[in-house]
Amino acid sequence: MKFAQEFRKALQREGFPQKWVDSAVPYGQLKKCLKKVTNELHELGLDKDTLTQLAASQKDPSTVAFYYHLDGAAANSKLFRPRLTFFVHIQDGVAVDAKLTPSTRDFLEKIASSTGKAQNITADESAQISAQIGPANFTEASGPFSPRHISPSEDEAVSIQRVEVPLVFDSEFFDILQTDVFNLDALQGEEQDKMGKEIMLLGQDINKATKPSKGRKARGDMETWRNIFELYLDARVFFSTRENDHGARTSPQAVKQLNWFQDQVLSRKLAYGLKLESSRKAYTRFLSVNALLLQILKFQEINSLAVTKILKKFDKRTSLGVSRVFPITVKSNHLLAGSVAKDLCAQMSNDLISVVPQLDDYLCPICFTVAYWPVRLDCQHIFCSRCLVKMSRKGESHCPLCRADVVMRASLENFDSKRASFLREYFPKEVKEKVRANERERNKEIFGPDYSDSLCSIM
Repeated sequence: MKFAQEFRKALQREGFPQKWVDSAVPYGQLKKCLKKVTNELHELGLDKDTLTQLAASQKDPSTVAFYYHLDGAAANSKLFRPRLTFFVHIQDGVAVDAKLTPSTRDFLEKIASSTGKAQNITADESAQISAQIGPANFTEASGPFSPRHISPSEDEAVSIQRVEVPLVFDSEFFDILQTDVFNLDALQGEEQDKMGKEIMLLGQDINKATKPSKGRKARGDMETWRNIFELYLDARVFFSTRENDHGARTSPQAVKQLNWFQDQVLSRKLAYGLKLESSRKAYTRFLSVNALLLQILKFQEINSLAVTKILKKFDKRTSLGVSRVFPITVKSNHLLAGSVAKDLCAQMSNDLISVVPQLDDYLCPICFTVAYWPVRLDCQHIFCSRCLVKMSRKGESHCPLCRADVVMRASLENFDSKRASFLREYFPKEVKEKVRANERERNKEIFGPDYSDSLCSIM
């Protein structure tokens, strides 16, 4: 099936909003415009085969030099204007480049003889061009496409002239494509802003519903949300930070990971553990946010693929090579940047998941249990008091994280009372267990290693 048909069917199948469908890449219109481009080039003697032959003979110093670049800005417009430029060897008004076809030679001679359409290349400019180009292509930093190697003839009558080929339909093609990319960028930015606000509001609602001070049900829902978010982070639905698959997920991968997350929540009956009505509604909204993010990702992927396909088709039919350069020149902030998953996942972590504190964020870096009682050293790193006592007894004075000489200077003033209160409120079970563990360890130091805190029994 041709891509144009697949593209239309995908836009219908995925159930995108009509506003999105209307803003999709006009692939059919671009194909029609591309046909006009190829016809125009053919009429000028610059068909695909001729340009391919010229490109292949780039090391021949007697060959015409040409390049096609997109970064010529149009006056009073954000749209760039593509330009096709030749460097032609002219002798007595005749193009002498050996690789030119008769029709191409005639055309370039005509353009070169027209006032304002061609310019002689000075010796200094010729040397500068030769130094930039050499026998190979420009690098991308020098320009998107390279004039072929230019070597001035020894014959004084031969001059090199710069000829800009007047094309019409390539500008029309890129005006359509660039305008559409800008519109899709604006649409995607608008949708991301809407979703960002929804994520922020959802985070605020979950925070209100799970305040431990609001009672037993709120504390229970907080623990359930903590388990839900732990599963969600493990799923890495839209973006992975693991070494073996680091980066943004494709939409099929995201669907697979999202299904895994929902199956795990269902099998563990976590959604049923939400006692408050506000928490249950928030979970439904959370699933809706993920579904919408998945839809945005799919829309971005299919339109980005359409842009890639039409550019490859442009190169195939013209041999002008724009596939790699257009995404750089157009400076797309959303559609071609592919950052939607990373950006929104970062906002989910900051504005949503973080509202339910995770235990991993409050562990002591030494014993890997909750850092209670918390002591904030002068270097601002936090450890549990028990671990710092052990370090001081061994004469270790440097912070285990930054190696600052601060351990021996710690005192009661370094006790973080606000953090201690926070830990007691949000992690009461873990704090109680840590207090009991500290007491057992201290009693063993006092009464010996055989000490046991089990209840006394009568024999």
